[in-house]
Amino acid sequence: MSQKHPVVAITGSSGAGTTTVTTTFEQIFRREGVKAAIVEGDSFHRYDRLAMRELLAQASAEGRNLSHFGPEANLFDELEALFRTYGATGSGRARKYLHNDEEAAPFGQAPGTFTAWEDVPPGTDLLFYEGLHGGVVTPEVNIAQHADLLIGVVPTINVEWIQKLHRDKKARGYTHEAVVDTILRRMPDYVNYICPQFSETHVNFQRVPTVDTSNPFIARDVPNADESMLVIRFRNPKGIDMPYLLSMLHDSFMSRANTIVCPGGKMPLAMQLIFTPMILQLMDRKKRL
Repeated sequence: MSQKHPVVAITGSSGAGTTTVTTTFEQIFRREGVKAAIVEGDSFHRYDRLAMRELLAQASAEGRNLSHFGPEANLFDELEALFRTYGATGSGRARKYLHNDEEAAPFGQAPGTFTAWEDVPPGTDLLFYEGLHGGVVTPEVNIAQHADLLIGVVPTINVEWIQKLHRDKKARGYTHEAVVDTILRRMPDYVNYICPQFSETHVNFQRVPTVDTSNPFIARDVPNADESMLVIRFRNPKGIDMPYLLSMLHDSFMSRANTIVCPGGKMPLAMQLIFTPMILQLMDRKKRL
């Protein structure tokens, strides 16, 4: 952790909604004049798209488990080095993963590849990470310890699967069977490397549906915000103005001393109310140093 060069990380599984959370933080950064170095977790995958497909086919033929959730397919050491180096110096090395033709065109590369490693631009106020592994702890690495603010985005598992099924089929053209196969293949790494992160987070946002999601594999649509409740858990509620949050988030209540429950549609507002003061505190400590 670093007061002079803070690190903020959003962590969550594929399809959890971390990208939506990033949009909220970008609004906070823009409004408060915070210059953030934004890093996507996909850029710390070990293999590009073509190489990963080949390795997945090989692992399947050999009866081995391999997924983007686990250490074999990711550069955990490099991600921890970025967090640690940025916290110490305000710099570090990162790259971009080019998801599609639009992202790849300016670099003259094929989609599914990485750009070259480069230093984080100088003069940024904080590092902002969004991806799968912002809070990973293993016997070899402890990425979570370097985050000044670590946030988990965790829909209930059935909602997460429904979101992934709909996104991958509609936006990426995958078949239903292919998405289900991916979910099954990732499960061991999900249990061992994704879930444990949410015990390391400072704040968790969990979306809980109020409609039947008993069989996520036949759901015709994703439960929307008005069909959900949002469970917000603070690891340490000291300094959190719970009465203020309850007054600002209509129809909210406290289910435990460190937990607020509110309507799902209030998620952007809740994040603005909770994280704007936290970001300003990080910036205040930075300026005082």
